[in-house]
Amino acid sequence: MKLAAFSLPAKLWLAVTAVLSVFAIPQPVLAGCSDGPAAAVDWTACSKERLMLNGMDMTAGTFENAFLSGTGFNGALMAGANLQRSELVRSSFIGADLTGANLEKSLASRSEFGGAILRGARLVKAEFLRVSFAKADLTDADLSGGDFYRNDFSEAQMTGADLHDAIIPRAVFTGAAMKGVNLAGAFLLRTHFENVDLSEVTGLEQSQLDLACGDAATILPVGLTAPTHWPCSGE
Repeated sequence: MKLAAFSLPAKLWLAVTAVLSVFAIPQPVLAGCSDGPAAAVDWTACSKERLMLNGMDMTAGTFENAFLSGTGFNGALMAGANLQRSELVRSSFIGADLTGANLEKSLASRSEFGGAILRGARLVKAEFLRVSFAKADLTDADLSGGDFYRNDFSEAQMTGADLHDAIIPRAVFTGAAMKGVNLAGAFLLRTHFENVDLSEVTGLEQSQLDLACGDAATILPVGLTAPTHWPCSGE
């Protein structure tokens, strides 16, 4: 018995052919979690914990919602990187270049940014607990609305930084450069400003200053006075 020849109507055959031809076209390969560290790498929501990425060039990389806890980025090139909502617990960025990086709503605890370059970086509503920014460059960085409990900003370059509405109790700014820093509405409970020139900060009010700590070397804006409890007693 002869099998009937299988045929399709001409219009349907053309439609099927067109669909198949689309799938036959080589598609661009998207970056992903299997990609190695490189400029413009896309590690969105990837788990990259406890890695050694010191000195790597990941300029303009995307790390949004990524898990980067315990990873070393010391000396890494990460200018323009997107680290929004990333997890950075015990991560290390010592000496890294994070110029213009976006760390909005990122989460860090006991992490290291000592000597890092964060000029123009965005740390809006970031939650950083006991993080060190000692001697880091935070010129024009936006830290507004962030929680920086017990962070170390000693000897940091903070010129033009925005800290309005930031929560920075028991943080240390000893020796930091703070010209033009916006402190409006910042919570300064036992925040340390020993040996800091605050004469050109903006938004600082006496009620905030009364909660903070300083010493004889602290220079205050015109109209504000040092609280009687300065220098603060040990904790």
